[in-house]
Formats: sequence, C-alpha cells, structure tokens
Amino acid sequence: MRTRLAPSPTGALHLGNARSFLLTWLHARAAGGEIVLRVDDLDSPRVKSGKEREALDDLRWLGLDWDEPEPPLRQSERAEIYDGVADRLVAAGQAYLCVCTRREVEEAASAPHGPTGPKYPGTCRERFASAAEATEETGRQPSLRFVVPPGTVTFTDQLQGPQSFDPAAESGDFPIRKANGTAAYQLATVIDDAATGIDLVIRGDDLLPSTARQILLQRALGLPEPATLHLPLVVGPDGRRLAKRHGDTRVSALRHAGWTSEALVGWLAATAGLAIEGERVAAADLIRRYDPALLTRDQVVVDPDQIGPITEDV
Repeated sequence: MRTRLAPSPTGALHLGNARSFLLTWLHARAAGGEIVLRVDDLDSPRVKSGKEREALDDLRWLGLDWDEPEPPLRQSERAEIYDGVADRLVAAGQAYLCVCTRREVEEAASAPHGPTGPKYPGTCRERFASAAEATEETGRQPSLRFVVPPGTVTFTDQLQGPQSFDPAAESGDFPIRKANGTAAYQLATVIDDAATGIDLVIRGDDLLPSTARQILLQRALGLPEPATLHLPLVVGPDGRRLAKRHGDTRVSALRHAGWTSEALVGWLAATAGLAIEGERVAAADLIRRYDPALLTRDQVVVDPDQIGPITEDV
C-alpha cells in the first residue's frame, strides 16, 4: 500500500490538517505501507514564503515521517508534464478552451447548483478552434475544461462506503487548466498520484465529489484508479470547517502556547477512538493500536476556546 502526505503552503497546518495527516500516517505504517511526500503548491497567488518549511517542521514535530522523495515532489515544478497531458486531452477531443468566468457561470440562468457549486452549462463547447482565436474574440486568456461524459460514477470508499455521483449533472465540464496556464487541482493530483504509484488516497470527506471527477480523468488517460479513504472534517461549533473565524488552531501556535507533541497527538488520536481523553502518546506508539474499524464517519466538532495549553509535567 502506498499513500501520500500532501501539505499545501498556502497557510499553516491546523488541527484538521494535523488529524488527517496523523491518521494517514498511522494507516500506512500499521499496514507496512509507504508514504510519499508531495507539496501541493500550484495555487501560486496564495502560496506564502516559508510555509512549506513550517509545514514539514510541524509534521516532524508530530512524529510523522515519509519514505520519499527528498526533496519532496513539488507540483509547481511539474508544469511541463501537466501541460503535455492537457494538450493530449485537447487533441483527443476530451477537453476544450473556455473563457467563462466563475461569476458568469454562477449567473447563468441554466446553471443549477450541485453539491460542489454551480453546474457549468457548456457555453464554450466547440466555440473556439485555438487559444489565439479565443483571446482575439473575447480579450481573455482561455482556460481548459474536461468534457464530462454522461452517467454516474460509482466507487466504494474504505470509510464512507458505497458512493455514487453524476458529474455531468452535478458540476458539468470542469477546469483542468486555469486561464493563467496553471494546471487545476483535479488534473495535477491525478497525474502525480499515477507518477508516484499511489494506490490509496486518504483525505477529507469534503473531497468525495472530486473523486468521481478524478476517476473520469483517470479513465480518459488510461491511469489506475487508487482506492480512497475519506476522513471526516474537523469543524468548529458552527459546523463549518476550521478557519480563522474559529480562532488560532494552527499547530505552530499550539506548540508556542505550550503543547507538547505527545499531548497534541494524544488529543488528535482521542478524536478517532485511538486514545483516551487527556492521554499523551507519541505517534509511533499508536501504530500497534491503530484500527481503521474505529474511525468514525461523523464530523469532529472542536471549540478552540476550550483548548488550553498542555505542557510537560514539572
């Protein structure tokens, strides 16, 4: 079994990230699997200087390691590979140029909202023969959209069970390359998972609908379809995923507030039924007690105001 840790340097690791990474690590290590480190740094406008180093420091502080590569695989360094695959899809008639903005899609009367947002109505399908034509006619740089075939996509998630999505009805044709020329997440992650031999993807359950779109890309490209395990999100008291409105839940901030790594790992493990409340334990010591059958499908609700510093006993 081969999975990956994929931090994004657009911000600091928070409790939700840390929980997902810890459980990913435990799942792999308990099964004797391998872990690939990948840095998802495609969103260049949001990438912040020093955040990659901070994220890796936090992972090491938590006691998490990885098998390869060193240095980590960085998506920002793989643009030529993504472009080549995108061009293959265009040549095969499986992708096309699009100049529609997000606002235009949202405002389109024929664009109902699915579980992942407004459905793209196919405005630009067969509209442009070249990027030059699209730019000349509209004054915009075009993006690329994948042609979503009709029908449902089914798969069985290792935690969430049987899943069924209809991307054509729910989201329509989706972007695989942005107007600025950067590969979209869906395309990049499919290519990178295949390139690094990932056969199990572990991530938050907010990305369940993305799995169906990625399966369509994998089939179009003749790539293997990894198994999936989608973990419940860590949310605030309002039921929404952790964000600044919930206070400072960064791992680095908790470290500076006096938390020890064993205390934080114990707290995270307790939310998954792998430790008792208040227990302090190193990540390595959890491997022998890890049991995926204990994992809950329910969201983990945390009130950051109730989390005080936990320091070493004096």
